[in-house]
Amino acid sequence: MKIKIYAIGKIKDFYKLGADEYDKRISSYCKIEIVELKDESLPEKPSKKEIQKAIDLEGKRVVAQLKDGEYLISLDLNKKEYTSEEFAAFISKELESHGANISFVIGGSYGLSDELKSRVNASICLSKMTFPHQLARLILLEQIYRAFKILNNETYHK
Repeated sequence: MKIKIYAIGKIKDFYKLGADEYDKRISSYCKIEIVELKDESLPEKPSKKEIQKAIDLEGKRVVAQLKDGEYLISLDLNKKEYTSEEFAAFISKELESHGANISFVIGGSYGLSDELKSRVNASICLSKMTFPHQLARLILLEQIYRAFKILNNETYHK
């Protein structure tokens, strides 16, 4: 069983401590791989054209990493939100349906390219609130860990 997370941008130290802890915890349930891809540098007040170019370049980096048949789930503010129990059921179903391997993609600050969106198989919403993409990675890891605890009927604080 394997979960892969494609993440645009390097995680900052204060998020990395938490992410590393959840990586370690998840590893007792499945193999977890984080693929960090370079984010594009933009000026302080980028134009729409500069933003779109950055989104497209970041998307191409992710698409270049994808394997044929890789089942990809994106994080998208406009998709369905799940409770932790519903997310656990979703993870379980997706792992069973896709050969025990699934991947997530976390876009950069401005989201995902159209090319990458066209490659996505499913999308979920972590919250209607906006989070920095680095914090979204930490939240996703925590929810994956929580999902495994739920699926294994193990206690975890509520």
